[in-house]
Amino acid sequence: MAVHIDEIAPDLFRFSLYIPQANLQFNQFLLRDDEPLLYHTGLRQMFPMVKDAVTRILDPSRIRWIGFSHYEADECGSLNEWLAVAPRAEPVCGAVGAVVNINDVADRKARVLEKDDVLKTGKYRFRLVATPHVPHGWDAGHLFEESEATLLCSDLFLQSGDVEPLTGESLIDRSREALREYQAGPLAHATVWSPLLGPALEELAALEPRHLAVMHGSSFSGDGAGALRELRETYRAVLDEKESPPR
Repeated sequence: MAVHIDEIAPDLFRFSLYIPQANLQFNQFLLRDDEPLLYHTGLRQMFPMVKDAVTRILDPSRIRWIGFSHYEADECGSLNEWLAVAPRAEPVCGAVGAVVNINDVADRKARVLEKDDVLKTGKYRFRLVATPHVPHGWDAGHLFEESEATLLCSDLFLQSGDVEPLTGESLIDRSREALREYQAGPLAHATVWSPLLGPALEELAALEPRHLAVMHGSSFSGDGAGALRELRETYRAVLDEKESPPR
């Protein structure tokens, strides 16, 4: 297995490891700036490979911020390993994530982003949008980089397979297929329709992102708002196939 590196937006690098057993890519993102930010740590077993890949972009000890959407092994499983190699690094997350998980399990306290807080890394600016239970987890949120309009999407737009790093083509057909696969298996309840899902996706769409940094599958450049609204309807349609949600 090899970690593939691609720059998918200015100074934003995608580190991708394809796991054939899962037929899934696991992608981490590194922002190169005065205070570098790593988004998703990957699983603990991935740490040596991803760390070696990061050294091709910058010295891992320079990493200042480590972000993720929600508490889950592929999102932050190697958090403490990264904190050990980056002595100035701090986890960055919302208040719920800090209280219920990170301030206990992490070797350093989290920098908490409250509503309307902005994390400045140098020339880039990140805003946290809290999205409880979207894609899953009551601590879930998404970081939005305001300068280049890049949304770090976590598990939204999940796609199976070993796919290209970046596309301008619609992700919806792939996401629909993957969602149907998951609905037929043991992870059927990873995404469920709730009163929170539609409004959360609309709030993200209102940011009008130009780049979507996707954790599992190709990232996207183009009309991110339109893609998010298509995803909202895709979730509704696929989940409707099992049961009809309230509208």
